[in-house]
Amino acid sequence: MKSQDSGRQKSYKPILEGTKDWPVVQLSKNRKQFVETVIEETFDKICKDNVRRNNLREELETTLYLEKLRIKKNPWLVDPPDDYSFWNTVRQELVELVSKSGSREKEEEILKRIISRYANEIAGNFKKSRYKLAREIIKFGFSKLLNATRVKRFNALFSNEYSLNDKIQITGKAKQLRKLARIGTVVMVPTHFSNLDSILIGWIIHVLGLPAFIYGAGLNLFNIKILAYFMNSLGAYKVDRRKKNPIYLETLKTYSSAAMQEGAHTLFFPGGTRSRSGKIETSLKMGLLGSAMEAQRTIFMNHPNHDGKKLFIVPVTINYNFVLEAPTLIKEYLSIKGQERYYVENDEYSTSYKMLKFLLKFFTKGSDISVSIGRAMDLLGNYVDPKGNSIDAKGRVIDTRDYFMSDGKITVDLQREKEYTRRLSDIIVKEYRKINRVFASHLVAFTAFNIWRKEYLKLDLYDFLRLPEEELMISYDTFKSEFEKVRKVIFKLNKKKQVNVALHLKGELDDVIKTGLENVGMYHSKRPLLLTKDKLIITQDLNTLYYYHNRMAGYELEKKV
Repeated sequence: MKSQDSGRQKSYKPILEGTKDWPVVQLSKNRKQFVETVIEETFDKICKDNVRRNNLREELETTLYLEKLRIKKNPWLVDPPDDYSFWNTVRQELVELVSKSGSREKEEEILKRIISRYANEIAGNFKKSRYKLAREIIKFGFSKLLNATRVKRFNALFSNEYSLNDKIQITGKAKQLRKLARIGTVVMVPTHFSNLDSILIGWIIHVLGLPAFIYGAGLNLFNIKILAYFMNSLGAYKVDRRKKNPIYLETLKTYSSAAMQEGAHTLFFPGGTRSRSGKIETSLKMGLLGSAMEAQRTIFMNHPNHDGKKLFIVPVTINYNFVLEAPTLIKEYLSIKGQERYYVENDEYSTSYKMLKFLLKFFTKGSDISVSIGRAMDLLGNYVDPKGNSIDAKGRVIDTRDYFMSDGKITVDLQREKEYTRRLSDIIVKEYRKINRVFASHLVAFTAFNIWRKEYLKLDLYDFLRLPEEELMISYDTFKSEFEKVRKVIFKLNKKKQVNVALHLKGELDDVIKTGLENVGMYHSKRPLLLTKDKLIITQDLNTLYYYHNRMAGYELEKKV
């Protein structure tokens, strides 16, 4: 693969020539039937879990309460116009049931209506004609923006000198991913930093010649008409993070699991939402990972002759020099750090105009993006070879089916699968750290922040972040010396295959520092780091510098500064 620093990214031929055989196309053809299957399976699960007389009633009342709270506290433009009336009708029906006996049948009828509403909201609406158009629009529009911004003149909009392949580079196990997509079902699990991630990963899937994936996208993004068009076209299903009630979560999990059972290659962000802190995710959401576990077990149960497709988990890290939303994200992180509370999803890019402005500003900067593809693994976290065989820690080929068996047959054991899911989550997090690609911008932010932090160790983090910026200065020579120490540690970790590095990080020290300072937070009106004419390193925004510093958290580099 071409690296970020060494030239144009390679493109691959499609692994399937036509789109008619894509799993997502087959799913869309049978959309109505598929949604009905999701409704029935979700209904059966919830009824089975609530067999006692009052349990289902409590589940419905809890859902009603949380939905009424959502409508009152955090309404979105994308919400259906009958939202209030639907839930008001549910409330009236539940009130009428209080005085009635033998109301289980009516409760189940209400439950099915709620599940049906959720399933139809969640369901994607992929159309291959739209997919092709959206793909070409992204390719054409982004490349034109890139040409204009790279050569700084308007008529460059009509140039083809640069393409997305010049800006977005792919490293890692691309060939293995392509091979596995032919023989099984790929579940791609990327890190999540920006609203651009979904479109970016969609582009990567196209460049690698893979069939379209389905993926969960935040329902709030469908407020933005241009994003809604692209996400619907590129295979997105909708995820509403405001909805925390068990009925919605079970519907979402069943939808995801059923799609994987149908062979649809799937992408979801296991961190659940964009990283507010700037850190690589350390705690993943168990729900969607659990849906993959359930899908694999169900496939094994339904295919006793070993003819069912195997699921392959593929970790991916997305590496930016700067994240446009960083100041807002770190502000949210600091406001909720150490406590769980309800907060309103930020609406900073809530219109098509704002999103276009966002993209224009992004491509105005010459900063590259790197996408690192990790080694594929099975649902137990075992690495797999190019043929899809699972390999244990001792290098032996093993049969994943055995992990789901009791007394010689595949069985349902939710507690066992919960432990497997937790184990898989831990292994994915470790893989993220191994394939994380360190840019100079990440390292200059980390070094500067830690130099200042160690000067004020007696202050807690919040008091430190409130220090006046004019009190924070580092001489260039001091910074250079500390930066060199940290870079040496990164190179040692790279040799041990514990982290990845961009090639530009291996250049002359002064050039690397210059590259890092020019790129870190390059868009923001208040720069996280600057080099003055007097050869002093300063900050205009310590909070945002903290965000970029956090990218290198977890490697125990603090001891070296």
